Amino acid sequence: MPAGAASPRSASAGAVRSGAPVAGPSGRPMADPAEVHRLLQALHGPARTELDHRDAFELLVATVLSAQTTDVRVNALTPELFTRWPDAASLAGADPAQVEAVVRPLGMGATRARRIIGLAAGLCEDHGGEVPEDHDALERLPGVGRKTAHVVRGTWFGRSALAVDTHVGRLARRLGWTEHSDPRRVEEDVVDLVERTAPSAPGRRAGAGVDLTSLSLLLILHGRRVCTARSPRCGECVLAPLCPSAGIA
Repeated sequence: MPAGAASPRSASAGAVRSGAPVAGPSGRPMADPAEVHRLLQALHGPARTELDHRDAFELLVATVLSAQTTDVRVNALTPELFTRWPDAASLAGADPAQVEAVVRPLGMGATRARRIIGLAAGLCEDHGGEVPEDHDALERLPGVGRKTAHVVRGTWFGRSALAVDTHVGRLARRLGWTEHSDPRRVEEDVVDLVERTAPSAPGRRAGAGVDLTSLSLLLILHGRRVCTARSPRCGECVLAPLCPSAGIA
């Protein structure tokens, strides 16, 4: 688990066999995460964030800006944002009114401008303008929460970290991995399940091959494209044979 993260709660007892239905939190069936990961990777290809970025600073700022809006809208304005303020030092010293004008299309322009300027100032004051890899250090930065820290550590630094957004939470519940809606509880249940997934071959480590960063990114893609909040397309979903909610979500 990421540095500073709490020990996960148990989602179910015992190991599971790859691809086989197992008992979930209340004894209901749930899909094996290793098989879900395999099927989604085959469908969507290698997992990647849809936020455009060239370095850790751009990813961090873009992720903070993406709160309560879409990646598409963030991508539409970050080229101008990062052309004018390409690093933490320049953004920390920016005129708030000018930054607000750039991010205004996302809504709450003044709030978003203050948030990313404060974030840049925190990077300069505490980390020499560089984005730290440590989980706790990231969460101490202004405007950075647990999900954002996981996104940066997983996407840029290559750590295995489950970032839980609305899509990940929704799919985790539909797949029977959790009954919770709180992102931290969802994370704990899913991480616990993945860590206890039984090997699919002799000598294979439990949970091996299921990268949490990849899993969360694939769940987000699938949640946007197929397993939508309203009218999920179960009839064309590759997970339908495994999913206990298929046809009834």
